[in-house]
Amino acid sequence: MSGASATACCPPLVTAALSEGDAEIMAAMFKALADPVRLRLLSRVASHPNGEACVCDIADVGVSQPTVSHHLKKLREAGLLTSERRGTWVYYRPAPGVLASLGAFLADAEKAGEEDLSLAARNS
Repeated sequence: MSGASATACCPPLVTAALSEGDAEIMAAMFKALADPVRLRLLSRVASHPNGEACVCDIADVGVSQPTVSHHLKKLREAGLLTSERRGTWVYYRPAPGVLASLGAFLADAEKAGEEDLSLAARNS
């Protein structure tokens, strides 16, 4: 699933059934995010000034450097991060549009759930 991107796929959850391919892409992203260390690393990159972070600035997440590198690789493979080597350091940034796409995918599901609850309350 290397280089997967939510921008090119995956309509909001409540607007259409996911195709097999779209489901595989989204599952890879959510699987990558299901690890607390990976979620913290993604958060550190996304919230870092200038929208990118050097691995040296985000590596203090309570695991060894090789483990940090492994987790960053998994986030890249899932299409959540991009990276660029500059000299001896690697800089990471969220993949273009992927965070907004994931948010939209889930936000519409939440909205539909609220509508279902509202409809159920009116009918009772």
